[in-house]
Amino acid sequence: YGKGQKPGDQVTLDQVKHRMALLASRFNWVRSFSTTQGNEHIPRAAHSMGMKTLVGAWLGKDADKNRLEIENLIALANEGVVDVAAVGNEVLYRGDLTEEELLNFIRKAKKEIKGVPIGYVDAYYEFADRPAITDICDVIYANCYPFWEGCSQEYSLLYMKDMYHRAKRAGNGKRVIISETGWPNKGSSLEGAFPSEENALKYFINAQKWSKEEHIEMFYFSSFDEAWKVGSEGDVGAYWGIWDKNEKLKY
Repeated sequence: YGKGQKPGDQVTLDQVKHRMALLASRFNWVRSFSTTQGNEHIPRAAHSMGMKTLVGAWLGKDADKNRLEIENLIALANEGVVDVAAVGNEVLYRGDLTEEELLNFIRKAKKEIKGVPIGYVDAYYEFADRPAITDICDVIYANCYPFWEGCSQEYSLLYMKDMYHRAKRAGNGKRVIISETGWPNKGSSLEGAFPSEENALKYFINAQKWSKEEHIEMFYFSSFDEAWKVGSEGDVGAYWGIWDKNEKLKY
């Protein structure tokens, strides 16, 4: 989302192409969170520029929107622009759906999408607590944020490794992708976790180094700073990007 935009607003094709061109100059994969309101342009634009995609259907409390998100995910996957798919993002953590409602959405996607691994995104610990969800997933998408658990930057890599391995154990041999991790460069601290330019840069370097050395599949959150996030996450929410809000690389 650009200046003045927020979830619920329509994202334009030109806007998506512009952002995807910036991403494609540095990265091989991109993750998208929704298949409606212009977000359906993301996997098409990414594929046209040689990137691979993790495409998510955003599920919440709106039944009609949920159905459209799933239908669009199925259509995009069958179009060939989805490399791995996610049905829902932290819906159990938020309490938006019951486990059985989520399972039904995953079953529908798996029935109608062929040849694309399908999973669900949530906090790393949910997969040990939700064996039925873990069992139905082809791939586990684990969100791992030492910052949000008040961990100091000094110990954050060890903490993230533990998060990852907890999801790995829950998956019992299944493919695990870290679907989100990151560190903000500005904003308020949380217990021992302090946002700063130095801490954000160190976390990024450590995460990438570990990912490369141990072949950990990882999506880094996020691409661009987004001002709208201050509402749900406080002032720190606006500063997770690799690029700032003016599309300038921070480092």
